[in-house]
Amino acid sequence: MDFNFDAHQQFPLADRSFLNIVRRDIGKIAEAVGFTEAEVGRVSLVVTEMSTNLLKHVGSPGGELLVKPICQENGSVCGIELLCLDNGPGMSDPQRMMEDGVSTFGSMGQGLGAIKRQSDFFDIYSQRSTGTVILSRIYKKGKAPKVAARNEQGFEIGSIMVPKPGEKVSGDGWSLRLSYKGAYLIVLDGLGHGENAHAAAQSAVQSFQQQPKVAPSDMLRGVHAAIKKTRGAVGAIAHWNAETRSLAFCGIGNISGRLIGASQAKNLLSYNGTLGMNVPNTINDQQQTWERGQMIILHSDGLKSRWDLSKYPELTRHDATLIAAVLYKDNTRTLDDTLVVVVRATE
Repeated sequence: MDFNFDAHQQFPLADRSFLNIVRRDIGKIAEAVGFTEAEVGRVSLVVTEMSTNLLKHVGSPGGELLVKPICQENGSVCGIELLCLDNGPGMSDPQRMMEDGVSTFGSMGQGLGAIKRQSDFFDIYSQRSTGTVILSRIYKKGKAPKVAARNEQGFEIGSIMVPKPGEKVSGDGWSLRLSYKGAYLIVLDGLGHGENAHAAAQSAVQSFQQQPKVAPSDMLRGVHAAIKKTRGAVGAIAHWNAETRSLAFCGIGNISGRLIGASQAKNLLSYNGTLGMNVPNTINDQQQTWERGQMIILHSDGLKSRWDLSKYPELTRHDATLIAAVLYKDNTRTLDDTLVVVVRATE
């Protein structure tokens, strides 16, 4: 199973003059993580098709590409994830648009089909008036995960993490620890942004990884004690267990959490306070059911809190990272680091 804790690198596409620069820089990322010449060529082709489609159908100021290496549990890089986000007119039938020769703009209509063919994993979400998000993952030879391996823990997880424009690192952070038939997840937002916020979030992640696997509220107290020499962070921990069909959640500060079920959505409330500075004397876990198909979505305040999944028909059927990307595209504040983590129960 792949777990990706790094931030996405953002490549805005204001106009066609940026295309060669973006293609070159993303190609360098692929080379740096050990892709072969042929694999770099696949990445460059996907970037070219994504960028061309984006500029053709959206126009100025264009949209953006998000890119990050895909890492395995041992930290080794096994692939690259590419996302194309636009707020253009969208498509009413994106599956038909992937057929070669089909186009609503009079072009040859080969872009989406080419992206899918070059990708080891491909997903797309588009609807009229809300734009399009395309997800492509390209793996090194022999490194693509098997479907059975992705689902063996009983959940699917995806994320979008983008630093504040102008910053090289994100002050947000997240991490995952597997447990029997489930996992512990921490989502963090270091106070402010930049290097000091990043250091606070990473210190909290390191403490989380060392905590005993106990109740989320107890783990948060351990993190609180460990990061008192940093500027502090807000954070939340969720623990889900597919065997007992249960979810436990505890948060300190303004990390937003929402549990999405088949018929309703429920907000997960956090306590006032700041990890590393001040937390309430008494904190307890919220207990919820955790059934197949349910999702928990956690995000920092870089994302507006009033998002509504009902605006996106059939979105919950898509890949967890693509869901996070759609929410990011339409709801990021752009004035802070943004982190969105989506977890879906698969059994």
